[in-house]
Amino acid sequence: MTTEQTPTNRRHLSLFAGLLLGASFMFSVTAPAEEAAAPPETPAPPAGNLASEYTEKGADTCIKCHDEDSEFPVFSIFKTKHAQRADKRTPFAGLQCETCHGPGANHAKKVRPGEKQAPIIAFGPRSKLAPDKINPVPVAEQNRICLNCHRGDARIGWNASAHDSNDVACVRCHKIHAARDAVLATATQAEVCEKCHLKERADFHKPSVHPVRFGQMACSECHNPHGANTDALLAQPTVNQTCYTCHAEKRGPFLWEHAPVTEDCTLCHTPHGSIYPALLKKNLPLLCQQCHTVAGHPSVARTADSLPGGVGGPSEFLLAGSCTNCHSQVHGSNSPSGVKLMR
Repeated sequence: MTTEQTPTNRRHLSLFAGLLLGASFMFSVTAPAEEAAAPPETPAPPAGNLASEYTEKGADTCIKCHDEDSEFPVFSIFKTKHAQRADKRTPFAGLQCETCHGPGANHAKKVRPGEKQAPIIAFGPRSKLAPDKINPVPVAEQNRICLNCHRGDARIGWNASAHDSNDVACVRCHKIHAARDAVLATATQAEVCEKCHLKERADFHKPSVHPVRFGQMACSECHNPHGANTDALLAQPTVNQTCYTCHAEKRGPFLWEHAPVTEDCTLCHTPHGSIYPALLKKNLPLLCQQCHTVAGHPSVARTADSLPGGVGGPSEFLLAGSCTNCHSQVHGSNSPSGVKLMR
């Protein structure tokens, strides 16, 4: 059955086709025009004319007073990355000194003898926030200025970290105007950390230690000082993974594993320093006997009972390396017959 094409039907079809064509043409023409007509949002201008508060010559104004003979010399900053004008990421590519210290026009004005300069944003315990001459700049505000630029993946965990929660300022560890920042060098980093971490400083002077005090290892090789979601700000997710970054031979997996080794290295070792060999928490066999029973096995080193004429049998097995005289593979064994960690 077919529909006959009458003049009336043909007019209706033509009208409908014309409406569709007109609608598609309007959509293709007007839609982009409406989208392009909407200008992108622009940030609102800051309240007040802050530009008038900045100095006209920037750092050239500052160094007239802050030379090498002043109380606060600044010339050494030109030996650092912060003062590289060719690098657009640095403060000197913008407002120079005032990028961090804020507008300094009032601070640079000449004052009468005996009068003090207008305060400017400073860092450290003597910091003063203009125009307040009494209260120092809060540590959070000081750190916010640093984090305006230094908020990368390495510092994403700073907020609510142990250092942030204890109001540790960035400048307490870092020296911005120094030609060499001591905390960034392996040989001198520990000296900066140990100013607060006194217990660890004492541990590093024990007979068995990691070579931190010799300048061969930095604290940041194990810890992330800028924040981490791990215990003790560890650089790796777990204690063992942190240790394995250097002690890869202990990683395994082994055919025969030692349970405390796979669980936590610090069950047997203390990481910062010990009076026992190999950073052990206790001397052998006492360390092993914390988990292993002494029944039916040599358990006491040579005593009066084992001397000639004594009653008990000798226990020479516990001399020298003690338990490790026989169980030498204490971190794990791949030998088919190494179930006792003896080979």
